[in-house]
Amino acid sequence: MKAGKNLYYSISNKLHKDKKINDEFEVMINSLTLEEVIALKLELSTRSLRGKFYGFPIWKSLPELTRDAVLKYALSATRSKKEAARFLGITISELNANLKSYQTESFFIKQQE
Repeated sequence: MKAGKNLYYSISNKLHKDKKINDEFEVMINSLTLEEVIALKLELSTRSLRGKFYGFPIWKSLPELTRDAVLKYALSATRSKKEAARFLGITISELNANLKSYQTESFFIKQQE
């Protein structure tokens, strides 16, 4: 199988490069469940707002939030777009449409400013 450019995509490497995480953080977050990570992120995001997301429809936004996260993971976990599409159970054209819609690839290729 021919390896695509996403062979080199890694969420961990990207966040390390952007100095958003370190090895110690990865060890700590690895001990949490996905549900705990999401709940913690939501809590931390709203601290300055006294725990409220005023006007932000969290419940209705969940599908988009999770799709974006899963697309990033799929690219990170596979060697090519074809493999990522298979991994997600969608066609390559559906994958490409979603990648464009969520601008997923730009997450990995944006240069540090």
